[in-house]
Amino acid sequence: MFIPFNRPVVLEDQVRIFEEVLKNKKFSGDNAYTQHCHRWFNEYSNGRKTLLTTSCTHALEMCAMLLNIQPGDEVIMPSYNFVSAANAFVLRGAKVCFVDVRPDTLNIDETLIESAITERTKAIVVVHYAGIGCEMDAIMSVATKHQIPVVEDAAQGIQSFYNSKPLGTIGTMGTLSFHETKNCHCGEGGALIINDETLIEKAEIIREKGTNRSAFFRGEVDKYSWIDLGSSYLPSELNASYLYPQLLKVQDITDNRLETWNYYHRSLQSLQTSGQLELPTIPENCGHNGHIFWLKVKDLAERTALLSFLRSKEIQAVFHYVPLHSAAGGQKYSEFVGQDIYTTKESERLLRLPLYYDMQVAERAAVVDAVKEFFAA
Repeated sequence: MFIPFNRPVVLEDQVRIFEEVLKNKKFSGDNAYTQHCHRWFNEYSNGRKTLLTTSCTHALEMCAMLLNIQPGDEVIMPSYNFVSAANAFVLRGAKVCFVDVRPDTLNIDETLIESAITERTKAIVVVHYAGIGCEMDAIMSVATKHQIPVVEDAAQGIQSFYNSKPLGTIGTMGTLSFHETKNCHCGEGGALIINDETLIEKAEIIREKGTNRSAFFRGEVDKYSWIDLGSSYLPSELNASYLYPQLLKVQDITDNRLETWNYYHRSLQSLQTSGQLELPTIPENCGHNGHIFWLKVKDLAERTALLSFLRSKEIQAVFHYVPLHSAAGGQKYSEFVGQDIYTTKESERLLRLPLYYDMQVAERAAVVDAVKEFFAA
């Protein structure tokens, strides 16, 4: 029995909806299913303006443009991170300033942000790793004090909450991913959540190739034209139609994933008690979505051995980010501010177990049995 790391969600309704789109012959962006998704997000985000995009990467690039990031500006973020967050701002000429993470959640250490702020700091980017919220109250307090906008990279955070607020709806802007590895997906896709109403019009212009096309279709102008910088960030109707039924079932998908997540956590607790591995910590004020189940072993050598052992059992486990500041691009475009106490150390210990919607009881049991067998040897 081969157990993959991920199986993308496929729902029965999606075939019917695809056939509907093919019959209607409306394939470009901002058609009926994009609007369905936008209405769903309006309710989900308590009225925040949300725009579907071609990827979370592009949503982050829109954030950098909306904040008017210029050459020489600085942006604070964690190095334990996917490259898209850094690239979005480096493309605008900014220098990325990395700070260390917390060892319990792998999220940015909120106590280190203020010491990294300089007169050139123009944004703070937080990453809600594994759909577990950063300490947003403390982060927003620092950001407000220094009048610095906050971008929430909530790529993994659909249906996750911080103090009952959906991740992505707390900072100035938030981004979501609908890549096929995410809880809800459309192959490739994303969304931009705009919490500052003064940025909505500009966001629409950027997303529509620098034009006021959105205003034209609402009847607010009699023709549309080139207004400002922009690009083509609209997903096709096929992408939106694939995503929409998953949004309607997002609670079922989340509950199903949490069932597997909780099974792993419960079943491997004895190994944590004996000090052989470390399991995830969920802060009391966070509601998570079961996106990632990670465990941390002693060191890089033990992780390599465990990955190899699981492969021999036909179980596809993986590690995650290589810290960005250690990569060639990171050395060129970034600076690590303060000490790297946990970022590298914890990244080398972390391993992710298979977790996907509708994972079978026998599959998750086989994963747990294999992990226990490795540590019993």
